[in-house]
Amino acid sequence: MVKKKLIVFASGSGSNAEKIFEYFAQNKVIEVVGLIYNREGVGVVEKANKFSIPTFYLSNDAFVSGEKVLEICKKQGAQFIILAGFLRKIPQILIQAYPNKIINIHPALLPKYGGKGMYGHFVHEKVSENGDDISGMTIHLVDEVYDNGKVLAQYTCPIIPHEPADSIAQKVLQLEHTYFAQTIDKYISQL
Repeated sequence: MVKKKLIVFASGSGSNAEKIFEYFAQNKVIEVVGLIYNREGVGVVEKANKFSIPTFYLSNDAFVSGEKVLEICKKQGAQFIILAGFLRKIPQILIQAYPNKIINIHPALLPKYGGKGMYGHFVHEKVSENGDDISGMTIHLVDEVYDNGKVLAQYTCPIIPHEPADSIAQKVLQLEHTYFAQTIDKYISQL
């Protein structure tokens, strides 16, 4: 059986990427064929190296047209792109080349806390500021609009109204680590 191949994009320390690398390391159906990152010196590279996953650095400028990004994805044989804490807008050329095959994780419930500028601590601060009693994470397909694509799964956690953003972040990260890789597996396996 030929394995389905995915490539991971990340911009930071890579805790979600690492969970993906671990989850698919011994998978019989799906394999990770590369990591593309856009910030030098980020921790995700070391995590990919632990699993002997090829890594590719591309500057933010390379993501404007996306041609070099697409070239690497094709060269690696990637059939799916996974955004694991990747903080750049995906160029149109990739969205066209991978329709319904780019999966993102968002650290809040969509559509309420999505859109340009809503990432990382900004999301958790807004949730805290609004006094919500629930937060969570969303796994969704990527299209041309920030945080707009079809929702594949959402998981929630209770929070205290106006709970500190750092505390909310920890709870949401636990959900991400628990459910992101298995949701990717479920989605890709059915295609």
